[in-house]
Amino acid sequence: MGVTKVKVEGEVEKPKKEKVEKKPVVKKEVKLVVRVMNTDLNGEKSLKNALLGIKGISHAMSKAICLAAGFNPNVKLGSLSEEDIKKIEEVIKEPIKYGIPPWLLNRRREPETGVDLHLVGADLEIAKKFDIQKMIDLKTYKGVRHMLGLPVRGQRTRSSFRKGKVVGVVKKSIRVAQEKAKAKK
Repeated sequence: MGVTKVKVEGEVEKPKKEKVEKKPVVKKEVKLVVRVMNTDLNGEKSLKNALLGIKGISHAMSKAICLAAGFNPNVKLGSLSEEDIKKIEEVIKEPIKYGIPPWLLNRRREPETGVDLHLVGADLEIAKKFDIQKMIDLKTYKGVRHMLGLPVRGQRTRSSFRKGKVVGVVKKSIRVAQEKAKAKK
């Protein structure tokens, strides 16, 4: 049962495909650690996930930064050039200038200047400390709770937030046994 090919008139022979030698794929060198906004980030992670390592940048803000800077959020951070990283830092420093909506910022209508800001890293920590200190100085309810080391946001304290203090009541039978042990000494 062999198959024979018969050439029909008017039929064009298909050219045979020549084997093309594949060139070796040159992988782009990926940096393992990339410094962005004074923070060391993992270069093997995608851009949107790596930016989460910067204090003050959330998931939504990370994706907005990627899109505003014009980068694919799934590209590896370590494969970006120095100019690309500088562009990302500019977007992080001035997000409104690049079209990021103000509702994504973490410091809207700042009390002192009334300007919408987005703070990251050490600036965010310092601003938070000053805000708490201002509440303590004004002796607001939240400030007093911060000062005493108690929960600030209305949680119940009957069974929670009891670390470092005596917890529970000693039963009468145990107390009597302790007193007898002391009396024997």
